[in-house]
Amino acid sequence: MRRVLTVAVERFALAQPFAIARGIKTESVVVMATVMQDGVRGRGECVPYGRYGESLESVVAQIESIRPQLEAGASRGVLQGLLPAGAARNAVDCALWDLEAKRLEVPVASLAGLHRLAPATTAFTLSLDSPDRMAAAAAAASHRPVLKIKLGCDGDVARIAAVRAAAPEATLIVDANEGWTSDTLAENLAACEKAGVALVEQPLPAGQDALLATIRTTVPLCADESVHTREGLAALRDRYGLINVKLDKTGGLTEALAVCTEAEALGFGLFVGCMVGTSLAMAPAMLLAARARFVDLDGPLLLAQDRDPGLHYDGSIIHPPTADLWG
Repeated sequence: MRRVLTVAVERFALAQPFAIARGIKTESVVVMATVMQDGVRGRGECVPYGRYGESLESVVAQIESIRPQLEAGASRGVLQGLLPAGAARNAVDCALWDLEAKRLEVPVASLAGLHRLAPATTAFTLSLDSPDRMAAAAAAASHRPVLKIKLGCDGDVARIAAVRAAAPEATLIVDANEGWTSDTLAENLAACEKAGVALVEQPLPAGQDALLATIRTTVPLCADESVHTREGLAALRDRYGLINVKLDKTGGLTEALAVCTEAEALGFGLFVGCMVGTSLAMAPAMLLAARARFVDLDGPLLLAQDRDPGLHYDGSIIHPPTADLWG
């Protein structure tokens, strides 16, 4: 039977406004691709990201542009050549994984060559705010084992110290979202060292991070905006110790698995991250979690209401998806 593609835009309110160095959002706007074949449904979700030149309109248009090939039966392998890495390909790629698992009636982990999926501990993200407000948020979340704090503006030294004082036992991850500069880098990294920060994500803008090869710091550095796919990974070895693998960047689980394999071969540690989306977006990334040093799949925890059914979160422990959600 011929496949049928459906593309839908959905909106999910956030539990509270979420701020990073680039701006504030109050909702998560996602694109869902659904592929039906022989009465079986496969779904995938993506989050268009303006930083990468994406919009709702552009992502929907990209998916629609391959409707003929997809409905004629294009495979995941063929898909890699039909769309570039990015949100649109992610939604379709994950839908095809889901469809294949359900049609074959096998767990998606088996399709990926994994024995099984296991629970993982996710970081919990604190929105960028004043030091006092971030300290209050950290205190409220201090029972969580890993906190990720959004930075990237003037006053980050005070924010780091305030959060550490409010959550003395938590493992801290800092995400500067490309917001630091050559002038502020040393001071901010020193503050991270003093606070015992476990990881700093993307301190400098992508394309301007060569300076990282020359600095000395005890805090591991993780590439986010500087890496999307396997291309260019080797050139980052003298700048970063880890890479953040996000399916919306790699263009789906297929490329993400390949990125992880090549990154590990090059000596990088893995960080599995996400955009602010629903459980449907987090579920495919769970296939990468066991390989990662850090997992940041807390998108549903930031929503006022997740999909139903969604992933089961027990505090900061994420349990693998059930087939009625994905895979």
